[in-house]
Amino acid sequence: MTKTNRIAFQGEPGAYSHQACHDARPEMEALPCRTFEDAIDAVREGRADLAMLPVENSTYGRVADIHSLLPASGLHIIDEAFVRVHINLLAVPGTRLEQVEQAMSHTVLLGQCKKFLTRHGIHRVTGADTAGSAKHVAELGDPSLAALAGDLAAEIYGLDILARHIEDQGNNTTRFLVMSRDGDHSRRGDDGMMTSFVFQVRNIPAALYKAMGGFATNGVNMTKLESYMVGGSFTATQFYADIEGHPDDDNVRLALDELSYFTSEMKILGVYPADPRRH
Repeated sequence: MTKTNRIAFQGEPGAYSHQACHDARPEMEALPCRTFEDAIDAVREGRADLAMLPVENSTYGRVADIHSLLPASGLHIIDEAFVRVHINLLAVPGTRLEQVEQAMSHTVLLGQCKKFLTRHGIHRVTGADTAGSAKHVAELGDPSLAALAGDLAAEIYGLDILARHIEDQGNNTTRFLVMSRDGDHSRRGDDGMMTSFVFQVRNIPAALYKAMGGFATNGVNMTKLESYMVGGSFTATQFYADIEGHPDDDNVRLALDELSYFTSEMKILGVYPADPRRH
């Protein structure tokens, strides 16, 4: 397929996913998409070269649906990116803080700014997403309604920042995965490597315990292990895992070999350099 020099993300221009695109791939054009599925399809269909997908937030936890979308996407993880989520209170130009009666944003951000909003008597209003809320505030032009979003949204929609970094948690960070049509296992990162994969264990007693044993005995650090249902079945469970290391490393190879004895299915989603901010 012809290279487009575009990277797709879910949300309106100015969303935190847009910020992640801007930070990780500043040379590429960011392509906004309505849903995560649309961002994936943009890459599969050749309208974008890469997709930027959020997978987890240090305050909120796992991003819903992403782990179930990745295995069927046909895409490969080629990088990870950590974005510090600074939340600002945005309003139409000339607004004073005491004029703001309501703040609109995605429900996740509203929950991350409870202390500030309560202290200033500002009521929470749920919006579709962060940048979409900023766009709505700009179009409405009502100083009593503000938005919770990032610096990029303020710049794009011409809003004033009334208060900066109002999030309750000082380490609020979102991890993103950069997805491509083609995988690349040849690279080695200065800060180590990560391998992400999904697997289903065989229907035998203690299968998960036995499957995990190889990582412990071979000294492979597993940084994430999450389970989710497959096809709405209560008996079919798929696991998503991140480990430190490369499949060509002796200890990782041995651990994955042992895993295969106790799994009915295993698929590597990506082998990629660890982001230095991981540590």
